[in-house]
Amino acid sequence: MREQVEIGRGRSAHRSYTFDDLDIVPSRRTRSSSAVSTAWQLDAYRFDLPLLTHPTDAVVSPTTAVRVGELGGLGVLNAEGLWARHAEPDKALAEIAERASTDPVGALGELQRLHAAPVQLDLLREALDRVRGAGVTLAARVSPQHAREFTPTLLAASVEVLVVQGTIISAEHVGDDEGEQPLDLEDFIESLDIPVVAGGVGDYRTAMHLMRTGAAGVIVGYGQSVSTSTDAVLGIGVPMATALVDAAAARRDYLDETGGRYVHVIADGGMATSGDMAKAIACGADAVMLGEQLAGADEAPGSGWYWTSAAAHPNLPRSAVVGVPQHGADLAAVLRGPAPRADGTVNLFGALRRAMAKTGYSDLKEFQRVGLSVRR
Repeated sequence: MREQVEIGRGRSAHRSYTFDDLDIVPSRRTRSSSAVSTAWQLDAYRFDLPLLTHPTDAVVSPTTAVRVGELGGLGVLNAEGLWARHAEPDKALAEIAERASTDPVGALGELQRLHAAPVQLDLLREALDRVRGAGVTLAARVSPQHAREFTPTLLAASVEVLVVQGTIISAEHVGDDEGEQPLDLEDFIESLDIPVVAGGVGDYRTAMHLMRTGAAGVIVGYGQSVSTSTDAVLGIGVPMATALVDAAAARRDYLDETGGRYVHVIADGGMATSGDMAKAIACGADAVMLGEQLAGADEAPGSGWYWTSAAAHPNLPRSAVVGVPQHGADLAAVLRGPAPRADGTVNLFGALRRAMAKTGYSDLKEFQRVGLSVRR
C-alpha cells in the first residue's frame, strides 16, 4: 500500500515521488556498454531504441518521423496536426516561430488559428505516404474525440501503430446530455488489427482499466515539460516516478490475470535529461516518449520552439509555445551521440546504455530491477 500522509483534519493524501526524488543505486557488477542492448519490441515491431516521439508538430514532421525511424525509434505523426490541415505546413510552422520570437502569447493564438482549419484527409494521406514510402514503421496519433472519424483513413494508409492520446484518458468516459457518443475504447481496439497505444494515465487503476481494453501499450503522463501547464490550469499533476511504478504493478497484475499478456508501459513527461530517462526505465517503463528533448535538434520543425498538442485547444489551452535551448546537433547526435556537452541533453540513449552498464544490467527488462534510493 502507498504511504498516506495527513494534510489536515480528516483528510489524507498519498505520498508520491518525481524523478528528482530518486537516485539509481549501482550494484556490485558492471559491464561494458557494448554488451548492453536498448532494444524493445511492441507487438511485431522491433526497435533499437526504446523511443516514441511525442506527437507534436514542433518535433514530428514526415521527414523527422522517417529520420527517427532510421535511427531506431518510432516517430509518431499527429494525424490532427498542421500536416493534415495545411497544404504548406512548413510555412505555417515558420509563422508560429516568427511570431513567438517577439510575442510568445500571440504565437499561441496563431497556433490555435492555424489549428482551426479542418483536417483534410488528402493532406493526411500524403503525409503518411511519405513516411510509409521510406520503409520505417508508420505510427500516427489521434485524440479520443476523433478516433472513430480518422482511423479509417489511417488504416487505409497502412498505419502500423495507432496512438490514442489525450491529456488524461480513461476507459470509462461519460458522455453529456446532448448526445455525445464517447469512445468505447475496448470495442474500438477489438475492431482493429493493429496495436494500439493509449494514454495518458497517472495511477494504477486507470492503467489497469486501459490494459483490459486490449491496448498494446499504456502511456503514463501527459508530456509534462517546460511548455505544459496542465497542473496550473487544471490542478492535475502526475508524479512520474510513482505513476510509473504503479503502472508497472498494474502490468504485472494484468500479466497474471491474463496468463501472459504483456502490456508495455511508456513514460511521457517529467524527463529533462538522459538521467531522468534512465530513472523512468528503472521505475518500470519499457520505453520513453520524448518531445521537448528533441525540439532543439537541427531538424526539428518548430525551429527551436516547443508545444504539445494541448496548445491547440480552442477554449482552454494547456501548453504554451516556449523556446528550448538549441543543441547545435542533429537528431542522430541527440539520440546516439557524440555529446558536445555534459548536461544530459545530447546522446540520450548512449547515456542510457552507460547507466545500464554501470549498474550491471544487459537489457531493459533487467534494468527495471535496478536499486533505487529516495533523497528525502
